[in-house]
Amino acid sequence: MPPQSIRVPGSDGLSMHLLRWSSEGVPALLIHGFGNEAHIWDDFAPAIADAYQTVALDLRGHGDSDWDSEGRYDYANHFADVEAVVEGLGFERLVVVGHSLGGRVSMRFAAANPEKMAGLVIVDAAPEHDPRGIVRISQDVEEHREPVFESVAQYENYLSTSYPAATPTAIRRMAQNGLKKREDGRFELKMDTAFRSRVAGHDDPETIKAAEEATTAELWDCLAKIECPTLVVRGAASDIMSADVADRMVDDVLANGSLAVVGQAGHSVMTDNPEGFRESVCAFMLGE
Repeated sequence: MPPQSIRVPGSDGLSMHLLRWSSEGVPALLIHGFGNEAHIWDDFAPAIADAYQTVALDLRGHGDSDWDSEGRYDYANHFADVEAVVEGLGFERLVVVGHSLGGRVSMRFAAANPEKMAGLVIVDAAPEHDPRGIVRISQDVEEHREPVFESVAQYENYLSTSYPAATPTAIRRMAQNGLKKREDGRFELKMDTAFRSRVAGHDDPETIKAAEEATTAELWDCLAKIECPTLVVRGAASDIMSADVADRMVDDVLANGSLAVVGQAGHSVMTDNPEGFRESVCAFMLGE
């Protein structure tokens, strides 16, 4: 069965879109990364839907959630949205699964709401980013800052170069769910161009550097406060999350952490090796 689309109020008066696969059991909230949307979890969500009340969020400025007319896309804004969504859905205790940007937001949420956390899965996200991946993403966004496509197939071709390790099925799904048709018949991304411009490095470089340094310190502090069982998932070929940082997170900082390294996967673990990702996370969430 396809997931159900629902809407819940976020912060700042925005309306947030979610996909819901099931309505019974302990809630599991899935949060995607930069440039993706809730359908990125389509391969994984059904694997836990019988045991968990499974929902996936479109972050603000992504997918079918509202764009912020004032361009408020800081971590604090996403965090406030997640808190509003959890409250709006009536979740008292839940597991949060977050990838990349969603993983960093999840760290904040888990640290601030220990009484609500039944478990946490951090997918290729860390307090410190590998510079190689940041350069790659910034260059890609800069080259396609306001991309417009003649067809879904053209976007699919573009994605195949941006996600070289992703399965053809994942690429096709991202293309189908990541676009909206314009009045002129062409297609544009379901993502706020104001957010893309920031990631492309159009803000002041010193401001960006200072903000990232503050974020790094804050996130290490957040990890030290997280007490719930936590699985850190790293793609073996990731250029965002280094092996040393992943080890430090689990061995030195998290109170109850474990590490799963998924082979044949880069940063986008769930699209590069869906089966390996499912096996690793289901072993944690379902005891399989």
